[in-house]
Amino acid sequence: MSNRKNIAPNDLSAFWMPFTSNRQFKQAPRMMVAAKDMHYTASDGRKILDGTAGLWCVNAGHCRPKITEAIQNQAAVLDYAPAFQMGHPIVFELANRLVDIAPKGMDHVFFTNSGSESVDTALKIALAYQRVKGQGSRTRLIGRERGYHGVNFGGISVGGIVTNRKMFGTLLTGVDHMPHTHLPEKNAFSRGEPEHGADIASELERIVALHDASTIAAVIVEPVAGSTGVLIPPKGYLQKLRDICTKHGILLIFDEVITGFGRLGTPFAADYFGVTPDIITTAKGVSNGVIPMGAVFVTKEIHDAFMTGPEHMIEFFHGYTYSGNPIASAAALGTLDTYKEEGLLTRGAELAPYWEDALHSLKGEPNVIDIRNIGLIGAIELQPIAGEPTKRAFSAFVKAFERGALIRTTGDIIALSPPLIITKGQIDELIDHVREVLNLID
Repeated sequence: MSNRKNIAPNDLSAFWMPFTSNRQFKQAPRMMVAAKDMHYTASDGRKILDGTAGLWCVNAGHCRPKITEAIQNQAAVLDYAPAFQMGHPIVFELANRLVDIAPKGMDHVFFTNSGSESVDTALKIALAYQRVKGQGSRTRLIGRERGYHGVNFGGISVGGIVTNRKMFGTLLTGVDHMPHTHLPEKNAFSRGEPEHGADIASELERIVALHDASTIAAVIVEPVAGSTGVLIPPKGYLQKLRDICTKHGILLIFDEVITGFGRLGTPFAADYFGVTPDIITTAKGVSNGVIPMGAVFVTKEIHDAFMTGPEHMIEFFHGYTYSGNPIASAAALGTLDTYKEEGLLTRGAELAPYWEDALHSLKGEPNVIDIRNIGLIGAIELQPIAGEPTKRAFSAFVKAFERGALIRTTGDIIALSPPLIITKGQIDELIDHVREVLNLID
């Protein structure tokens, strides 16, 4: 069989690329052809240091042996099994393994294929739960400004990123939004959780008073808002949300698609902050980004509320053709094995102080107006070019790639989230790349 990894297609027009400036890219393509551990290989043979874990997902690094072997072995034995009214052993093993590392009380797992699907699944579970509990009037969903919950209609409805919403009509009805927690005037250059802003959570009480608790099914937030620029919750903020939701019988959903599986130095952000929601959405790190997969965790109380009525009847009319796909399940088991053997779910806690100091060493570099960090996540916010928002950060992204580092930008913010296998020396190398680029761009 021919090896196609280094063959560049001579026509790029057919592929409509996602979340990409297609015309710009196709004039000067940035092609990856291989990857190993902390590095990609570009089509011109250069090694590219991965400062973003792919797209927040390759937590264990690239092409790890246990994951590769698990996929190869499973593909040769059972490639696909029907997801409805049928099962296969490894998906049940995977669910048990996930529950073992989940926050206490998260006892059941519903499998999806992406973070977007996990969010829509969680929203549907929340709405259906309220109905089976005899509270069918609870149909409202509350999200947050600057929240990112994937790109399906449910996710963009509760999400709060304008560009992801404005083209697509009225979206779901009955959705409201809490204010975001970004307070640069008070919290600029904070290390870890900001001191100011916990009281913003009280805005949820105002929304409850506006609509009445009897109409609200769930609140969904990212514990750390990643894709909108690494917005870190102020100290005490998440606990206040938990208390308000508990008081009013509202389900609290944590979107941990980014923060799950070791990103903060704990298995989940719920562990890091000591706040347990009713539902947790995950994807990305569950399979190391190798094969699409997502997992929604729910409490026993939520799961058991559906287990009523005649036993031959379907309890929850929802699911996907590829829920718990055998090869994706094998990839996830290989991922969990790698995490366990290398201590990766907690390694971020050991590196976090070094990471923090390295990031904040960029204070004072040209156009840097804020730096934020938590666990192994970082953000460097840049002063926008007047009249040309996003251009400065995008220039940094392109120049960093040219010089051998992959960073991510959102708006005029550089976001960093390296694989959890990164060394201190590689942290220094990554930050040096960023420093160099900041001094090159206008």
